[in-house]
Amino acid sequence: MSVESGSGLNLEPYQIVLKPLVTEKSTHFAERDNVYAFKVHAQSNKTQIRKAVESLWDVKVTKVRTQNRKGKPRRTKSGMVHTQNWKKAIVELDSEHRISFF
Repeated sequence: MSVESGSGLNLEPYQIVLKPLVTEKSTHFAERDNVYAFKVHAQSNKTQIRKAVESLWDVKVTKVRTQNRKGKPRRTKSGMVHTQNWKKAIVELDSEHRISFF
């Protein structure tokens, strides 16, 4: 089942949601507010992210927020380079649904 939207991007759900962001802050939000953070495909939109999360974990998504994160400068032998820019999605689930990563 591919997820597509008006943007013309036709990706599978596992290509949109790349990996969960498991940090101290995201774990706290998951336990307290039922909110989860994911690293997602940079060109995906909120509708595609909602459909992908709902199809991968069989949950009901109530809200999706996104952030475009800038890559950090890194020093190498040949000079300064930047790590890749990436997109972060913060997904809020319905109160009776949960995602267990472990």
